[in-house]
Amino acid sequence: MYTQKLILGVVPVKRSFLSMEEAVRQKNKFMSVIRRVKPELVEIVDVDDIVEQGILYEADKVPAVVDKLKKAGIDALFLPFCDFGEEQAAAAVAAAFRVPVLVWGARDERPNTFEARGRDTQCGMFAATKVMRRYGVTYSYIFNCETESPRFASGYENFLRTAAVVKAVKGLRIAKIGDRPVPFMSVMANEADLLSRFGMVCVPISPSAVVGRMKTILEENSMVFQSYCENISQRMDCAQTKEEDLRKAAAVKMAVQLLMEENNCSVGAFECWSAFPALADICPCLVLGEMADEGLPLACETDVNGAVTMAILRACSLYEDVEFLADLTIRHPENDNAELLWHCGPFPYSLKKEESKAALVEGQESFELKAGQLTVCRFDELGGEYYLFAGEASTTDGPETTGTYVWMETDNWQRWEEKLMFGPYIHHLGVCYGSYLPVLREAARYLGLHFDNAHEQGIHSL
Repeated sequence: MYTQKLILGVVPVKRSFLSMEEAVRQKNKFMSVIRRVKPELVEIVDVDDIVEQGILYEADKVPAVVDKLKKAGIDALFLPFCDFGEEQAAAAVAAAFRVPVLVWGARDERPNTFEARGRDTQCGMFAATKVMRRYGVTYSYIFNCETESPRFASGYENFLRTAAVVKAVKGLRIAKIGDRPVPFMSVMANEADLLSRFGMVCVPISPSAVVGRMKTILEENSMVFQSYCENISQRMDCAQTKEEDLRKAAAVKMAVQLLMEENNCSVGAFECWSAFPALADICPCLVLGEMADEGLPLACETDVNGAVTMAILRACSLYEDVEFLADLTIRHPENDNAELLWHCGPFPYSLKKEESKAALVEGQESFELKAGQLTVCRFDELGGEYYLFAGEASTTDGPETTGTYVWMETDNWQRWEEKLMFGPYIHHLGVCYGSYLPVLREAARYLGLHFDNAHEQGIHSL
């Protein structure tokens, strides 16, 4: 399963003349919390060996701190305030990087008295963030709350997910397997602009190269290949697919995976129905669903922006869940706020509803997806401006249909439809299970995207 680790620099800050003992107490509390959050996916780089007690307050220590974090190759930076902090030191560290930055400090327990000085944490963060703005630093912030608060834990985790999205997008390598189908002008993408704006590279892979690998895999007929074909047959009813076609589809999947890995691509845009039926005499829909379950999702119909969308959603889940690209097709016949998320057969098998019987019909999967909370989004472009549409919904019951599908219920479908019709979007939406709207909103700020919230009214229809 494809994954990416996140390297997080953590630089606690304090005011020079305030209590070190109290600052250390605060540091120990929040470090205990963050070290428990996704430790298998997040590598924390501290500055314990650079500054006293691992807490920065001396401006002359900033270069050493920055040097350590740069050598570590941090993907994100957390500046927790143990008290009022030192704005010049905190802002200087943040300004040395172009990565997502998180600012937070624990809520003070009491005000100052004649007998004792408090921490004035919130006060110091107001000052420091002004300086960060002057430096041009983009930063995130968790509302001033107690360390033990669920709000801190959830805010910190949302920041990790945001940083993962930013890392995933910048430098993304997209396997472009074939050109778009002739009728599909809607999936056009500006590859040169994606490169110059985000560092994304589209790597051309010819469908004929895939077919060549497919033929080699079929000829070699290895034990791994035979075992994979048997695995598909055990998971799905393949009575309506010829054995030869099943073997071809399995071989195409293995060929695509090999070529993507050789080209260091983690997502792809796939010329499916317009190329492979002629080249290999099969419909390759199975390949897309299987590749998603490998953590290497493919967008059908060579939808490059759709591939970027799935890369964004994959990072939102910190590579723990699976995403898919769905067609918006028809409204629910009875529920005015529901819509059918469908495609001819490319959804991940791992998302299948338990009681739904999976079938492979002439190379196309057929099953219903499981129930749950959904996040949907679409990365797209028009006139050099980039947009991210996003919303949250839930699955709902609806009539059975062909292919792979799930019915989605929104809070207000008319508003969603108006957004999608008037925005620079198409009929393809990326979908994953879970609630990631705050993450997508925050990631859009760092990436310079217009965030288009499905839950806010845009242009009205007539």
